[in-house]
Amino acid sequence: MTDQAGTPAPEGATLEQLYKAAVLEHSKRPRNHGPLAPCSHEARGINPLCGDRITIQLRVEDDRVRAAGFTARGCAIARASGSILTEVIAGRAVDEARQLAARLDALLRGDAPPGAGDEPLAPLLGVRAFPARLRCATLAWETLLDALASR
Repeated sequence: MTDQAGTPAPEGATLEQLYKAAVLEHSKRPRNHGPLAPCSHEARGINPLCGDRITIQLRVEDDRVRAAGFTARGCAIARASGSILTEVIAGRAVDEARQLAARLDALLRGDAPPGAGDEPLAPLLGVRAFPARLRCATLAWETLLDALASR
C-alpha cells in the first residue's frame, strides 16, 4: 500500500490511518495557501456550525483552471480539503473541476462507491466515518462551485 505521493505505507497501516496522515499533512503544510494574484474567480464559504471559513481564488483562462489558491481558517479537515482541491483542479478544464466537486460529494455521502480515478480525492474519504464532519470536507468544494459560477 502507498500513500498519494507513492511512498510505501508503514507495515500494518490501515486506510483510515493513511487518510488521517494525508489530511494532517495537508493541514500542517497546505499547498497553494495564500492570495492568488491575479485571479479571475473568487468565492467565500462559511460553515456557521463550526466556524470554518474559506476563500477560493482561481485563474481561469480558455475554460481551464490555470491556477488555484485558497485561504482558510478552521479545522484541519477544512484546511486540508482546500489544499487538496487546489492541487487537484489546477490545469483541469472547468467542467472537470465541477465534476470532481460532484464526485467528492457523492463519495462522501455514500451515493457512489470509490473507483478508478478517485485517487486524488482519497485522503478526504476517511471523513465518511464521521458524518458530522462532512461539511468540513465539502466546504472548499462548494466554494469552488460558487467561484466558478461567479463569472
